[in-house]
Amino acid sequence: MKIFICTSKAFYGDIADVVRDLKLKNFEVILPNNYETPHVEGEMRALGDIGHAAWKADMLRLQAQKAASADAVLVMNLKKNDIENYIGGAVMLEMYEAFRLGKKIFIWNPIPENMLRDEIKGMQPIVINGDISKINL
Repeated sequence: MKIFICTSKAFYGDIADVVRDLKLKNFEVILPNNYETPHVEGEMRALGDIGHAAWKADMLRLQAQKAASADAVLVMNLKKNDIENYIGGAVMLEMYEAFRLGKKIFIWNPIPENMLRDEIKGMQPIVINGDISKINL
């Protein structure tokens, strides 16, 4: 079974153990865009607004393809800059794509207390509280 990990690039360095544990449970793991090169967005910004926007559009299409090819998504919502359970714009779009396609959505920590809370709750994610044994497809 395939699971797409969705998370802020700020957390890429924090998810290696989760990736390993999922693979040990025989999941095929689909990594976030630019997992191996998280600095690339800064390089794309240097191309200017038009170049960066074109690159970002490609990344949005790629994340939609990844969500479509997975059986489920796992949202790694960790603490970012004093914000508990952070979910940013790109991850929210990945969650919505999974929801739109009828995929299961697992979320690592509780739903954040922010302006997106109602929309996230509407997607009916399964909060696993850091326990990958709760991921069942």
